[in-house]
Amino acid sequence: MTDRFLRACRREPVDRTPVWFMRQAGRALPEYRAVRQRYGLLEIMRQPELCAEVTLQPVRRLGVDAAILFADIMLPLAGMGVAVELRDGVGPVVDPPLRTPADVGRLRPFEPEAAVGPLLQAVRLVRQASPVPLIGFAGAPFTLAAYLVEGGSSRDFLRVKAFMHREPAAWARLMEQLTDATVAYLRAQVAAGAQAVQLFDSWVGALSPADYREAVLPHVRRLIAALPPVPLIHFGTGTAGLLELMAEAGGDVIGVDWRIPLDLAWARIGPRGIQGNLDPAAAAGPREVMERHARAVLQAAGGRPGHIFNLGHGVLPHTPVENLQRLVDLVHEAAPDRAGAIPPAGADVARSPAQPAARVLP
Repeated sequence: MTDRFLRACRREPVDRTPVWFMRQAGRALPEYRAVRQRYGLLEIMRQPELCAEVTLQPVRRLGVDAAILFADIMLPLAGMGVAVELRDGVGPVVDPPLRTPADVGRLRPFEPEAAVGPLLQAVRLVRQASPVPLIGFAGAPFTLAAYLVEGGSSRDFLRVKAFMHREPAAWARLMEQLTDATVAYLRAQVAAGAQAVQLFDSWVGALSPADYREAVLPHVRRLIAALPPVPLIHFGTGTAGLLELMAEAGGDVIGVDWRIPLDLAWARIGPRGIQGNLDPAAAAGPREVMERHARAVLQAAGGRPGHIFNLGHGVLPHTPVENLQRLVDLVHEAAPDRAGAIPPAGADVARSPAQPAARVLP
């Protein structure tokens, strides 16, 4: 088993910069598309063997340094009594949404084994089979609340922000319940075998720093403090204005998107790891564009311990799988102990033959 991902999370020296991709198990892979022709998203997540297989597909195909559990951040909400539908091409839909204090009062406590037992079994199966560490994950309280109040995705998040300002007591209660549920969910994943976790706050960039500090930061800080001592990646998009506050909330690694240079982001989050931050559109573009942008990220990291290469958000469905394979090779060829030792443009990197999944010892 290679542990360079876990070592990088702890800012320890590594032989190569670790790399994995958000949404690496998804529509960019032909083997995943074949599975989706037969099964819906929820069907995959409710069948442990199938979920484990999809989780491991990118490890075998791409040679990434970590697997991430195949799931959806909305999955635990069903265990709280929320009606959630995952619609292809649309995303999560909550119907009816939460719009009043009484709606918040109807949420149930989250019981992991009862709500997501098959998914936890998938964690155990992946841990037994994976040659790389397994990342568990969950949605952060604000992002979950945004879906619950908006009823789905949103461009401006006006409803959730209005609820936050108009109903401060109900908002605090909602965030407390979502924090409790997320703690229970991530603890269960770690107990089942996840070796690191990522907290996705995909929509928190819609908030001002003042609103984040008052209405979100205390809950995220409590959440992170309550987790077991495994590496935690605290990730958000559109968060260039919130980086210091996210670091204050906690996390061994801060995940950043492509809207800020990685070296500037690292200077702002202080002495901790950083994850990112190639634009997913560049990863899906012409090879020479992808390589140029990837080298810029590596140059910004400067070979310092604690960098985990990733995209600034998830892999786009139309990304050529060959691009992802090449990207893994390019990152692995860069020498992490020598700033700027990046393979020249156009250089071909010999790929190691794919290895069968090996049993991971505890």
